[in-house]
Amino acid sequence: ALNSCSSAIFLSLKALGICSGDHVLIPAFTFAAVPSAVIHAGALPILVEVSDNYRIDLADFEAKLTPQIRAVVISHMRGHTSDMDAIMALCTARGIPVVEDAAHSLGTLWGEQKIGTIGKIGCFSFQSYKLVNGGEGGVLITDNEDVIARAVIMSGAYEHNWQKHGLNINGFSEYQNSLPLYNLRMNNLSAAIIRPQFAEIDRRVRDGLANHDYVAAQLGASPHIDVPQPLPPETRAPDSIQFNLVGFSEVEARKLMEVSKNHGAPISIFGLHNDNARAFWNWKFIGNIPDLPKTRAMLMRACDMRLPARLTRIQLDAIISGILASIAEVKT
Repeated sequence: ALNSCSSAIFLSLKALGICSGDHVLIPAFTFAAVPSAVIHAGALPILVEVSDNYRIDLADFEAKLTPQIRAVVISHMRGHTSDMDAIMALCTARGIPVVEDAAHSLGTLWGEQKIGTIGKIGCFSFQSYKLVNGGEGGVLITDNEDVIARAVIMSGAYEHNWQKHGLNINGFSEYQNSLPLYNLRMNNLSAAIIRPQFAEIDRRVRDGLANHDYVAAQLGASPHIDVPQPLPPETRAPDSIQFNLVGFSEVEARKLMEVSKNHGAPISIFGLHNDNARAFWNWKFIGNIPDLPKTRAMLMRACDMRLPARLTRIQLDAIISGILASIAEVKT
C-alpha cells in the first residue's frame, strides 16, 4: 500500500530494475503522472499512438517494441482496456515485463481476468475521483516474490519493517540495506478511510456501469456523438464517460465547451486546454515530443465527463439534456 498510484508505477519500474537510460513504452493517452514516473525512475518514455476508441494502436505498439524497450506500462486510461491478449503475446515473446496502470480500472474484467492481474505488476489508485476514495493513495500488486521483496524494501520498510507484511520471502533480508528507501508507504489514516470501502466495490462497479451505459445509449443516438464500444472481452467499471464529437470544427468544439457551462453539464475536451495533463504535447518535461497524429486528432475531439456511481437517474437525465442542448445550440 502506497501514497499514490503514481508512486506505485514508479516503484514498479524500480522493482523491475529499470535504471538510467532504459526505454519504457507507454501509451500517448494517459495522465502526466505516468511519463513522470518513468522519468523519475531515470528512464526514457517512448510514446505509442492511441486510436479514436482510446485504446493502443497495436501496429504502432508492435513497431516500437524494439530490443531497447525494457518495460511496458499499459494505462487503461479512463477505464478503457486495450487488447491485452495481443499486448501480452507480443511482450511475452520478447521477455518484456508489463506494468498495468489500472488507476481507472478497479473492478474491470478482461474475460475472466481482473484488470491489474494480467501483467507482471498492477497499480491501482485511491485518489478522490476513483471508485475507492481515500483522498489519495495507491497499491501495487504482483505474484512475483522478487518484485514484492524489492518493492516493499524500497517503499520505506527499514529496520525489519518488512516483517509487518507477514510474508516468508527470502528476498527481504537480501535486499535490506542494499536498496534505497523512497518512503512511499500509505499512511494509516488513509488506510483507515480506504479499507471499509472495499465492501462497496461490487455495488459501485454495478451502479457505475449502469449509469455509464444509460448515458451512452442516450448520447449515442445523436449524429454528432460517437461513444466507442468496449472490446468483446471487456467488462468495464466506469466512473466517467468519454465520447467523440462528429462533424465539429475546432471553433465549434471550443464553443461547445463554453456553452455547456450554461446548460449545467460542462464538457471538457482533452486537447483543447493549454494545460491539460492528458495531452501529450503538454509533457514538455520528457524532452523531444514525437509527432503522433492519431492520438492528437483523437484528443482534439474527445470529450470527458465524470459520472460517479452515486448519481441518480434524475441527475443523469439532467446531464444528458445539458449535453444535447449544448450541441444543439452550437449546431443550430
